[in-house]
Amino acid sequence: MTPPPLTRVRWTSAVLLAALGAGTVRAGRRLRAIPVLPAAPPVSAGVPGAAGWRLLTARGVEPGAAVFLAACAYADREGLRVLDLLPADLPAERVLGLLRLVDPARYRGDRLGEGRGAGFAVLVAEEVLERAGVEAGGRAPEPAELLALTRRVKEYAAGATGLAIAPGLSCGTPPGSAGRAAELRAQGLPAGALAAAQLSGLALLAAVAVRQGRWGAAAAGLYWLQPYLALGGPGSPLRPADLGRATAARPVRSLGAGLRTAVAAGRGRSGGAGTAAEAAAAYRAELAGGTDRFFEARRPDCPWCGSGPLAVRVRVPDLLQGKPGTFALERCAACGHVFQNPRLTVEGLEFYYRDFYDGRGGEGAGTVFGRLGGSYRRRAEMLRAHADPASWLDVGTGHGHFCNAAREVWPRTRFDGLDMGEGVCGAERRGWVETGYQGQFPEFASKLAGRYEVVSMYHYLEHTRDPLAELDAAATVLAPGGHLAVEVPDPESRMSRLLGPAWLPWFQPQHQHLIPAANLREALADRGFTVLAEEHGPAHQGNDFFGAVALTVTRLAPDPDRPWGPPPTARARALARAVRVAAVPCFAAAAVLDALRTAAARHTDGGNAYRMLARKDAP
Repeated sequence: MTPPPLTRVRWTSAVLLAALGAGTVRAGRRLRAIPVLPAAPPVSAGVPGAAGWRLLTARGVEPGAAVFLAACAYADREGLRVLDLLPADLPAERVLGLLRLVDPARYRGDRLGEGRGAGFAVLVAEEVLERAGVEAGGRAPEPAELLALTRRVKEYAAGATGLAIAPGLSCGTPPGSAGRAAELRAQGLPAGALAAAQLSGLALLAAVAVRQGRWGAAAAGLYWLQPYLALGGPGSPLRPADLGRATAARPVRSLGAGLRTAVAAGRGRSGGAGTAAEAAAAYRAELAGGTDRFFEARRPDCPWCGSGPLAVRVRVPDLLQGKPGTFALERCAACGHVFQNPRLTVEGLEFYYRDFYDGRGGEGAGTVFGRLGGSYRRRAEMLRAHADPASWLDVGTGHGHFCNAAREVWPRTRFDGLDMGEGVCGAERRGWVETGYQGQFPEFASKLAGRYEVVSMYHYLEHTRDPLAELDAAATVLAPGGHLAVEVPDPESRMSRLLGPAWLPWFQPQHQHLIPAANLREALADRGFTVLAEEHGPAHQGNDFFGAVALTVTRLAPDPDRPWGPPPTARARALARAVRVAAVPCFAAAAVLDALRTAAARHTDGGNAYRMLARKDAP
């Protein structure tokens, strides 16, 4: 017998109810985890406890001396170097937005987490401002500028940045939603995509409210009442001044904010046209002679064992950035080594790396690396049973993310980093590495001979022109009894055959060599190393299916605004948007498949990468 319509479960509404309910509970829990500054009696400025601190406030925010001194005392007591202050009357939607981004219980301990705040007042130690190159003074910043500054200074105070509610602080007249796009961009968030998601969510809620009866009305009602349910309970440490209005008019306010943000995000994309035109002109001039000069002559034998024959394993264009060129990876029939053939020249590597880790793509790359904290810690923990190192050199350190995260595992270890790019210099300025060496590892080998107890090469060897020379350098730099940790993609992974050219670890044109585990074990033994541990499943990176979708999207619809491509047209932009919208469910499905694949890889000890730990034997 069919149940009456009002008692039938509407699954879309049920899922929305569950998601909104969980979000409401989470927001309330996180709000109560934010510490509240104690009230301080009004005193004059210039008290010794305030020395060495600067309180930076947005335009229109006027904190009293009591707030400043209370914040200084709290930061000193907690060992903080950066403290973002939340005004007691912070608007409801700004509170909810912050709580979606930040878990206060984990914020300080997350050394790689993005710096987040309310955008009204932030207390910063003067030495942090100096190292970050921030000049305090002059006009008061806008909230978006203060959000960007908070994000920046947290990098220079990793593990020493916090949040607190300041009861005596008022945000004055908060900016309207017209500035929301700028604030999202200042936090490294995609304003256009978030506006589209907000508008899509409102449309879905409206649809279920109209079409799914009681369940739909309940979902829409929970969304409507969410600000009051999350922020208005008894004992809430923060009471937004607009809580009643924000709750009563939430659907209308959200719709207006989403529309204004979408319009502002579209206008923001047209900014910087002069810089983009200059970059496009430079790339056109560089590509006028074609790409043949970026490649060496094809070699007939294997660079690892010197044997043959060779067979093409995969041939792909640049699916990472959409730059011109086609790249072949060939496999040696004798040893299984996979390598780029013909190989890129040094000039070619510079061309294809440009604007990926730095420049145009630097912020995106930094965001991706900043989300790999769990992987970094697992790499560092592999040493626990074998060593207690005092000195560690991370080769191919990039911007120093691994070293920053590894300090949680090895707080007394000195971490140095080496890389070709300028990011290693920034890592030194931020304090993520003690010393940053910029250049080729083999060139530093004699200078650093015998200096380190651990050398790590995490997803580095596959990028090098001669991985055997890199292993020679590691053997030179390590002290006797020292340890070498290596992690590389596994070309024998089953997923490489299943996904073919769309397998992300091919990573063309950047990956020059993909080394089977047996080959690496043999090379280490030849250089006087004993392999102590080898991990396959735990080294798996859960991005096979998600990466395949991303590479396919790039292949079908490259970024129309890329400066190395043809001038963007309305048709190209429309195609790119259509493909990306169509790919959303594919990305969602890929995320589920990757979660299942990761669980299977960890269980069966077989994934898309492997790591080895080897000890350098005494002569």
